[in-house]
Amino acid sequence: MDVKNQTAVTEFIFLGFPGSSSLQLPLFMMFLTVYLLSLMGNTLIIFLILVDSTLQTPMYIFLGNLSFLEIWYTTATVPKLLATCVTKVVTIPVAGCITQYYFFFSLGATECILLAVMAYDRHVAVCRPLHYSLLMSVHICLRFSAASWVGGFLAPLLPTILISQLNFCGPQKINHFFCDSDPIFKLSCSDTFLVEALGYTCSSVVILSSFLLTMSSYGNIVVTIIRLSSREARKKTFSTCASHLTVVTIYYGTIIFAYVRPPAKYNFTIGKVVSVFYCVITPLVNPLIYTLRNKDVMKAFQKFLSQKKFLMGKNMHGL
Repeated sequence: MDVKNQTAVTEFIFLGFPGSSSLQLPLFMMFLTVYLLSLMGNTLIIFLILVDSTLQTPMYIFLGNLSFLEIWYTTATVPKLLATCVTKVVTIPVAGCITQYYFFFSLGATECILLAVMAYDRHVAVCRPLHYSLLMSVHICLRFSAASWVGGFLAPLLPTILISQLNFCGPQKINHFFCDSDPIFKLSCSDTFLVEALGYTCSSVVILSSFLLTMSSYGNIVVTIIRLSSREARKKTFSTCASHLTVVTIYYGTIIFAYVRPPAKYNFTIGKVVSVFYCVITPLVNPLIYTLRNKDVMKAFQKFLSQKKFLMGKNMHGL
């Protein structure tokens, strides 16, 4: 397409979720509540891991990384989602849109790798407990964590650079509540075949490889659990992995549906609904599952509350 006689677009307009104005306020309140609970829940987990020495082990260091990631992952998209619910016209500069794209996919790739690493951690703990301290020391754990972040932020770098070279000359309305890949490609008047192919290849490789590694770890865990002679031992061992497996099922179920499929099959309405699950719901589900199902985290929280009550009582007594 000839772009010389067309005006270059400098900003995009988010369409968000279409519907009557009477639905916008309830949607805003629902998304805002989930967002704030997600921020508080993940921040609480990070705080407990930092202040309680019993939680400063590889398993909880990975959990702290996941919570820190979820705070930024949801913050990369939800503020614009909230804005589309209360404002008729929500814009974003083209450069800002590409930046949002990069951070969203970087954080998503980091989460995929981190979930695979956490699955490996549980695999070593269950299948090779005598070698756990050697294979998963705090030093090795920190290396795995750093590698997850570096790998995640490198994965979408080349597609992002290629997207920044595209021409956008109208229309400027982006049919989403954040800068996802397909809506961006639809707005370009350049040939997007190469960047689309590269983007979907990168997404598929990261998602499927981390998913297969995660499932492989859990496959070995299930085999080990079945071999345990005691029913109580099987129940206890499985409970230590159930929370992680729940998170994995929810997260991978939605992102595989969204990103591991032919581009021509993309439906924007369904895409936006599915996006709500991994952009808004999953970051809240993670702290809920890990705190409600984890005795160590609950114990650390109760310990913190009791210490706070003690200090408050001591201060009141001093007065």
